[in-house]
Amino acid sequence: MRWLIDGYNVIRRDPDLRAHEAESLQAGRTALLRLVADAARAGGDRFTVVFDGALAAGPAGAGGQVEVTFSRPPEKADDVLVRLARQLGAGAAVVTSDRAVRDAAGRAGCAVISAEQFLDALSGESELEDPAPTFPPPKSGNPRRLSKDARAAQRALRRLRRA
Repeated sequence: MRWLIDGYNVIRRDPDLRAHEAESLQAGRTALLRLVADAARAGGDRFTVVFDGALAAGPAGAGGQVEVTFSRPPEKADDVLVRLARQLGAGAAVVTSDRAVRDAAGRAGCAVISAEQFLDALSGESELEDPAPTFPPPKSGNPRRLSKDARAAQRALRRLRRA
């Protein structure tokens, strides 16, 4: 599976990562990439972390199964994520809490996971049986069964937790 991660969006949803970012943007990025690299080593999935802006100095990649991409102005990280989601489709999981990116990724067929769900899965704190979808349930069908989108997100999170 290919994971597409909205870097700054995830950093700003976690108190520890935010504390690193308060030191410097590079410290925040490095802390997130460390978490993602651990998950990549454990699970074997490929991760692409997308950040806004061009990198001024330092390494552009975390190596191995983790790729780091910086948007080039005037393009934003959201634009890059949407483009990658459309290219990869159902074979990808998009991690962001940005509503516009979530909607576009869902239309492209990707599993959509909030930054909070992703961070919980990495820390092992969330319950698999309680996905707490952030979108309204479908109007018809079995009310006890999760929607297709919620099941796809749950499968992606299960892969991450097994790592």
